[in-house]
Amino acid sequence: MDKKWQVFFLVAFSLFMSTLDSSIVNVALPFIMTDLSQTMGTIQWVVTVYLLFVSSFLLTFGRLSDIIGRPRVYRLGFAVFTLGSFLCAISGTAAGLILSRAVQGMGASMLMACSPALIVDAFEPANRGRALGLMGTCVAAGLTLGPVAGGFILEYFAWLTIFYINIPVGLVALVWSRWALKPKRGHSSHESMDIYGSLFMAIWVASFIIGLIRSPDWGFFSFKGGGCWAIGIMAFIGFVVHAQRAVHPLLDLGLLRVRRFSLPLGAALFLFAALFSLVFMMPFYLSLICGFSPAKTGLIMIVPFIFLLVISPVSGGLADRLGSMLLCSAGMGCLAIALAFMATLSPSTGEFGLFWRLSLAGMGTALFVSPNSAAIMGAVPAEHRGIAAGTMATARNLGMVVGVALASSIFTRTFTGLTQGVGLDHYTPGMAPFFMTGFRYAMAAGVSLALLGFGLTLAYGNDLRSWKKP
Repeated sequence: MDKKWQVFFLVAFSLFMSTLDSSIVNVALPFIMTDLSQTMGTIQWVVTVYLLFVSSFLLTFGRLSDIIGRPRVYRLGFAVFTLGSFLCAISGTAAGLILSRAVQGMGASMLMACSPALIVDAFEPANRGRALGLMGTCVAAGLTLGPVAGGFILEYFAWLTIFYINIPVGLVALVWSRWALKPKRGHSSHESMDIYGSLFMAIWVASFIIGLIRSPDWGFFSFKGGGCWAIGIMAFIGFVVHAQRAVHPLLDLGLLRVRRFSLPLGAALFLFAALFSLVFMMPFYLSLICGFSPAKTGLIMIVPFIFLLVISPVSGGLADRLGSMLLCSAGMGCLAIALAFMATLSPSTGEFGLFWRLSLAGMGTALFVSPNSAAIMGAVPAEHRGIAAGTMATARNLGMVVGVALASSIFTRTFTGLTQGVGLDHYTPGMAPFFMTGFRYAMAAGVSLALLGFGLTLAYGNDLRSWKKP
């Protein structure tokens, strides 16, 4: 088999594993909440802490892969992710699960920081969009199988079982990576790792995420809420000042001055924020309002990802010929329309009404992701693809966190306000109108995010210039 396809199938395997786990966990959230007798605010940390650790260290591991080689960082990522999965599987408390998900997120950060760069390194420019589109198909396959597998597992087994799936898969991938990924001789860079930049990055991302999630409860101007935002702002300023002075900064700020790089990054953040406002809320809607079983909830949740499976390779191939602006704008517009129609759902909406709304969301995401990734990765030279991949993954994961936190905060404040402080963990069928009000507000926030992203895609223009270090 051609070397580039060996690399492709390994990366595809790891993406399938990580997305399978992510989609299974999302379906399981209502059942974890009930089994552990926790509130939605606590259970959201099962998703959020994973995204927090992924987002905080993506740039660090992307930069490290540029320095010591992507195969080393990639293999370590498999090992840590598998260990985190094992710890999740043996946890029996909310605290244990959340801590274990942090370990899992660290490993996923290493894998995500390297995956696009490995593909771009292996494939010639004329076929990169197609290869990235096929990666999108693999992501969609994991997202598609996850809800179905999760639903049937939850139907017959304890929710901890969903984490055991990753252990044999991770071990196989770890052995496979030693065979498929061979470090290049002389690859190691003479540049040093930017420790201070990594520290500033981790602090400001973590502070931003925690502030976004907890400030609605603490108060934005309370000691805790205001302090969290203040720490994040100071760390961000420190990151920028340090990057301007460092000889080998974690992120060369010159990259952000390239429209073809920075605008798609911003658009990706808005798309995933809008998408995850839907992905986070739908399992609760399907299980509590519709009364569907775990298996049926899983089957319905695969609908948007089926469209990802089919359309991603097509949109990636079209991006090689048409460019990214038209496809990304169409995708973001489709997602905005889908979320607007989601806000019109009611308890009486039939399964067909759910199907076409979710289909439109999946179609929009599939049109956007591959062309946008190709635009970002094609805007930087080879020696900076690791940090570019890390930056792209950081934007994506920050978007996911924003979407989950915003949807959760808006829904919780609306729902508890209407129920005089009764949380979703004490839900009864009589509270359905209050649930739907909170759900509609959360979807409206998703529409706003998608429209902001749509505006950015229109600004892409035809700027095809790559970045060159002065």
